[in-house]
Amino acid sequence: MYAVKSTLPDEDLRVVAGALQGALVDLVDLSLVAKQTHWNIVGPRFRSIHLQLDEVVDTARQYSDTVAERASALGVPPDGRVGTVAATTGISTVAEGWQRDTDAVGAMVDSLSGIVGRMRDRMKAAGKADPVTEDIFISLTGELEKHHWMFQAENGS
Repeated sequence: MYAVKSTLPDEDLRVVAGALQGALVDLVDLSLVAKQTHWNIVGPRFRSIHLQLDEVVDTARQYSDTVAERASALGVPPDGRVGTVAATTGISTVAEGWQRDTDAVGAMVDSLSGIVGRMRDRMKAAGKADPVTEDIFISLTGELEKHHWMFQAENGS
């Protein structure tokens, strides 16, 4: 049952729905991973990285809402429940306990690299089916790439 009817053809809707749901899971998990790291980072660069992680959280939370609302507008109920995120995330589990600043930065580089790759795939898939959703992925990917660059610059890698 659809409470909201999509204007997209069924096959295009299927592709876009999958891309949006995957993006939502990545973004919800990214916000959790970045916040967990934010709370547990230690080292000489604590403050700057602590603040930088909050910027990632802000981006992830803002875009998770944008992505979820786009899905809803197309008649697809978004699923950001913890069980769904845990079962379908593409992000590695964050280390337990305190994290050295260099280790935390390396983990963020890896996480963001994976997400950016998946977002680029979603961008391509959505572009063929729905340019409006593709536009969201273009903006989102640009923001994630900016975070990726900044974390890489932290460790010079």
